[in-house]
Amino acid sequence: MNKNLVGKNELSDTNNNSELKKVCHITRIFVKDKWGGTETFVHSIASALLKKGIFSPVLCTDIMAARGVEKIGSVLIRRFSYVFPWLFLNAESKKKLRLKGGSPLSFPLFFNLLKEKGISIIHTHVQLRMGGIARTVARLKGIPYVVSIHGGYLSTPKDQSDKMTEPFKKKLEWGKIFGFLFGSRRVLKDADGIICVSQEEFEMMQERFPTKRVYYLPNGVDTEKFKSGVANAFRKEFKIGNNEKLITCISRIDYQKNQLLLVKAFARFYKKNPNYRLVLIGAISVEDYLDKIVKTAEKLGIRDRVLIIPGLAQDNPLLTSAYKATEMFVLPTSHEPFGIVILEAWAAGLPVIATRIGGIPGFTTDNKNILLFEDKNEDMLLDKINLLAADNALRIQLIKNSQNSVKQYDWSIIGQRLRGIYLELINERNRKNENRIFQLCFTRG
Repeated sequence: MNKNLVGKNELSDTNNNSELKKVCHITRIFVKDKWGGTETFVHSIASALLKKGIFSPVLCTDIMAARGVEKIGSVLIRRFSYVFPWLFLNAESKKKLRLKGGSPLSFPLFFNLLKEKGISIIHTHVQLRMGGIARTVARLKGIPYVVSIHGGYLSTPKDQSDKMTEPFKKKLEWGKIFGFLFGSRRVLKDADGIICVSQEEFEMMQERFPTKRVYYLPNGVDTEKFKSGVANAFRKEFKIGNNEKLITCISRIDYQKNQLLLVKAFARFYKKNPNYRLVLIGAISVEDYLDKIVKTAEKLGIRDRVLIIPGLAQDNPLLTSAYKATEMFVLPTSHEPFGIVILEAWAAGLPVIATRIGGIPGFTTDNKNILLFEDKNEDMLLDKINLLAADNALRIQLIKNSQNSVKQYDWSIIGQRLRGIYLELINERNRKNENRIFQLCFTRG
């Protein structure tokens, strides 16, 4: 049975929490200074559920963080030791796997999740071995589990996938036996439900699993938070003049996000617009790519006009201030399941330029609430920047329309829909368990 929750609230049971007391979220990593779209989704949803009396702890590895318990806002984070189960990994390979793409194995997380009492449903935001742990514990406890596809499972370009698997290529994988035992290759097939943040992957999953409950649930945004930024605070902190206009990209520093294309387009734009400055903000997930960006900016003679800030935590007020200080927001990504930063920019009142790729066209409308350009097309990107810089009426119209669009993505609405999914899956699991008991009793009778 396929479900598309966009524009539908009928699944949301806002009064019945009798079967929904605790949701355990499983993630690979959860670190403030390495924050991405997945972490934003999990933290925002867990916070929203907690306000409704639903305890939602996050269980993850201690990759790039201290082992143990931490509270981020109101959300409890529990981190456990892990291993990358390949032989002969060198220090550089392990570093790359920690930053991106590594499939860890955590026995302490498995046993702690197994001992956890009162779980209503397990929500895993990762597949492979960590997802297999969620699957196994759910089956042992007789409770449902749901998998969120935050992007890339079916749509990552081959060249990007090859870069992520390069660190363990031709290495002996001793973790295969545990992947088999945990059913890591059956995480999606055995899931009670699959949630996609991308319309594109939602349709692909529907086709792949025609009889399974597949949901399209987009990311959300704290609209009030991003309205509240103070532009002067960001300018003062980074010594940006009041006469300088900013073109900003907030996204992981990563070849998938393709900031290099924006640097090249900006260099051409800057020749006729010397009062502009480019700002790149994001956690560094590929250090070699950052080096490439810096060297390219130096080669093009604009290094002093490109400000690179290696990440601002979601709770840092300078993040919202950065949006408010900006003239236009550009996302030049080459792979994007959704694009949560577009929602943030909309909420902050900014016009947006982005790549026509992945999940972005699924929730935006070109020339109405956004300007889209084709992937890796530097000339087209430059044309969109020039157009937006020159046409104030277009800028005003994009902002007005995007302000209307963003209202439906507030976390309070997204959280309500997710609660409806949880309750539906819990009720379905309860019916299946009751049927099994009935069949068993009938057979024995």
